Amino acid sequence: MAACSAPAALAYGGIVRAVPWWGVFASATAPVLLIGGWAAADALQPPSFDPVRQSISSLARAGATDPWVMTAGFVLVAACYIATGLALRPAASAGRLVLVAGGLAGVLVAANPEAGAGGFSFAHALWAGAGFTFLTAWPLAARRPDPSAPWGLRPAAAAGAASVIAALLAWFVVELVTGGGQLGLSERVLGCAQVTWPLLVVLSCRIASPRLARTPQR
Repeated sequence: MAACSAPAALAYGGIVRAVPWWGVFASATAPVLLIGGWAAADALQPPSFDPVRQSISSLARAGATDPWVMTAGFVLVAACYIATGLALRPAASAGRLVLVAGGLAGVLVAANPEAGAGGFSFAHALWAGAGFTFLTAWPLAARRPDPSAPWGLRPAAAAGAASVIAALLAWFVVELVTGGGQLGLSERVLGCAQVTWPLLVVLSCRIASPRLARTPQR
């Protein structure tokens, strides 16, 4: 007689259903806050500001016009990462912790803005680097080897996401080190990739929930 196996039900059937609504809300809100935050902050800057060449962090540094806009954006997006990590119960615990750590690093980035034009802030660079690293690594740390896992947590999907994000991070680092003319563009593309993947993982869990609940295991 067919019956749901205990491991499958506990690991995915029950836990996937337990992904709370606020986790979906946080993961869906994060891209809006990040892109909306830098778009609003860009619009407040003088005409000389070039978003392709200048970084997102420059929008929150001393001397920027209304730096609080981007600072608030950093904090709110970081809070969304933390909430998503707490809510994403189907993911491996290590991945959830890394995602939460990425959010906490974002709070510290906001608390340690870049110095004025031409200045350097070691604390800002340290926490920004930590945040980028955590948000690049978390897909691999969150993966589940079980073939019944939601697709966003399967090893192939996790490896693909981490590879794409790592390649974008490498582009950003090259622009940063060489003083390239696409620093802002590379950072914005990287930020979009990093903030979108948690949402896709959460959605894959929500979509998988009814299917896993219906699937009998012999």
